[in-house]
Amino acid sequence: MRQEPVQKGPTQFMAKEIKGKAGEDRELIRELAQLLDETGLTEIEIDRDGMRVRVARVALAAAGHATSAAPAALQPAPDAEAKAGESDPAKHPGCVRSPMVGTAYLSHQPGAAPFVAVGSRVVQGQTILIIEAMKTMNHIPAPKTGVVTRILVGNLQPVEFGEPLAIIE
Repeated sequence: MRQEPVQKGPTQFMAKEIKGKAGEDRELIRELAQLLDETGLTEIEIDRDGMRVRVARVALAAAGHATSAAPAALQPAPDAEAKAGESDPAKHPGCVRSPMVGTAYLSHQPGAAPFVAVGSRVVQGQTILIIEAMKTMNHIPAPKTGVVTRILVGNLQPVEFGEPLAIIE
């Protein structure tokens, strides 16, 4: 029996009612929904005892990241080049850009301390964040040694190719 999602809301879990062993099936769906939350997946499907169950969720990216995407900034540098970078981070000479489209992760696992924070001293090659693309976790290294003065993306925020991620001075 194939289960198809039924949309109930932008961030709610979706699943059609399963006939038969309703109590066990509901518990299975709850467990799968909890697994989606824990892993950050958007869809999971299993086939057990000839029954196929698929649980999926839809999350609105803009609404979910409005608060977490707020960049943090330190005091501006006095030189003109840094001032130009304040208004447009992409023009800053210490701008770290995204090398790919994906989802930014600021720590290696949920609840863990972030790789870097504003004010952190980093060395060239040190991981500053991860971008997940096509189920692959890509460590983004610091291109130079310096101090992180701004983090321009939030955790789990979608990023585009070339998008400014952080400023290292």
